[in-house]
Amino acid sequence: MLTKPELRPELREVALMWLCENDATLKAAGVCALGAQHDYAMNTGAHLSTAKNVPGRPCKPELVSPLSVKKRAMNTQEGRAALVHALAHIEFNAINLALDAIWRFNDMPENYYLDWLKVASEEANHFSLLSAHLASVGYSYGDFAGHDSLWEMVDRTKDDVLARMALVPRTMEARGLDALPALRAKLAQAGDIKAAEILDILLRDEVGHVAIGNYWFNWLCNQRGLEPITTYQQLAQQYNAPKLRPPFNLDARRKAGFSEVELSNLIEN
Repeated sequence: MLTKPELRPELREVALMWLCENDATLKAAGVCALGAQHDYAMNTGAHLSTAKNVPGRPCKPELVSPLSVKKRAMNTQEGRAALVHALAHIEFNAINLALDAIWRFNDMPENYYLDWLKVASEEANHFSLLSAHLASVGYSYGDFAGHDSLWEMVDRTKDDVLARMALVPRTMEARGLDALPALRAKLAQAGDIKAAEILDILLRDEVGHVAIGNYWFNWLCNQRGLEPITTYQQLAQQYNAPKLRPPFNLDARRKAGFSEVELSNLIEN
């Protein structure tokens, strides 16, 4: 006797569900499980919408201007915890941006959605690692204030997948490639070896995440008949992207797919 097959979850709908989840721990666990599932339907042409707040986030941390975030002294436990918390907050936002890239933009190739699912799952793992380390020293996610500049750029680019690929992974996240080595060194010098080891994982994975952004930015430029470097410069100006400042992690940027011309322009400007 034939039985009705179980309906597989639709990837983009589930991504939207987890994006709307307010509990950070539940969100991270759910996205990790989704990334490990490898069994879902995919409707790339669907136009999805939601009446819920996007992104879902807990009531804490308090969100403040980047200029209002306090300096973090590495010679105190609280200062080191504040730095780890800031990184956890970035990773929480990075989970959301990857989920947003999945549900918001329709009619992309299936590999686009699979790539961003991989990013979301790895960002969720990063958040979980940093949260567990915070707990080990007596703190929790939400104990310190955070800023929202990463998500602000995600929101600004919600109407164009090309702008999103240009200005979130290739700009905002690529800044992490430059910043992580120095932050790792500070934590290691202060004796927080566990945190330094977690940052090694973050840097390794973030190279891949920026590479995914680079790939789909260049793919979209090719589809639209656009020259990538000029297009990036125009989008950066149009969306008022932050100016990138040295020092630059040129080795990591090369691994992430930036061309030598782009790196030369970065240094010269």
